[in-house]
Amino acid sequence: MDKRASKDLLLGHGAVIITAILWSTSGLFIKLLIDIDWHPIHITSARSLISSIFLLICRQFIKTPEKPRFFAKNRGILPLWSGGIAYAITMLGFVYANSLTTAANAIILQYTAPVWAAFLGWYFNREKPHWEHWGAILLVSFGLLLFFRDGLVSGAIIGDGIAVFSGLAFGATTVFMRMMKDGNPADCMLLAHVLCAIFGIPFFLLNPPLLSVSAILPLMYMGIIQVGLASLFYAYAIKKISAVQAMLTAIIEPILNPVWVMFFTGERPANTALVGGAIIIIAVAASSVIGMKRNGK
Repeated sequence: MDKRASKDLLLGHGAVIITAILWSTSGLFIKLLIDIDWHPIHITSARSLISSIFLLICRQFIKTPEKPRFFAKNRGILPLWSGGIAYAITMLGFVYANSLTTAANAIILQYTAPVWAAFLGWYFNREKPHWEHWGAILLVSFGLLLFFRDGLVSGAIIGDGIAVFSGLAFGATTVFMRMMKDGNPADCMLLAHVLCAIFGIPFFLLNPPLLSVSAILPLMYMGIIQVGLASLFYAYAIKKISAVQAMLTAIIEPILNPVWVMFFTGERPANTALVGGAIIIIAVAASSVIGMKRNGK
């Protein structure tokens, strides 16, 4: 039993790492679309539409305890809709936060999510965070401040507030998905993408963007791979590990974004950013190893 629990932890962390890698590639492709005059809402909505179709197709081939029942009266309906709405708010909130405050402020404030996940997971799922989780949260917070130090400014209070709320929604999403661990947590992601796609319809009708190959290809990648496939990995992970540990591991996403920029453009992060990134990785790895050793006793 203990060996199986340790194996589940290892698989769960691995799935979140893959998720974070896929999520982190969004920056490059969003920049490509913005450069050809696509509004962030258009990008978010179109990406979600493609992802919804992809997840629905996958849903027909992946064996799960039950098919999605978005309106059925069953025990899983509350976490399903709560998680779906929370993740839709996370995606849309982050887009708006970036338009109202600095990118550094937006990502740091959104990644207060592990703190929210710790408290919400403790309250809703009775998964009390261990000392290594609280220690990792403190170190990760310090690492994020170092990593984005050069980009931090006062920002705008409304944008910062939206980013904090987006972080709360992100943490809540993981907690609600964890509540569905005996079912199919991917349904939360599917519902969220459907909601985002619907939200963007008025924007497409009032101000349709230019459709071209240079727009469609990045959108296909983001919808199918960057958020579609990532949703499946994250849903798998949340069945194996607690909400707070999933959030802590996923926090490597923002430090991977500039890695892709450096790889494709040669732009090297500052030394303080490298130190901050190293602190985050060490903190997350240490908390994961301690957790696996505890379960392996």
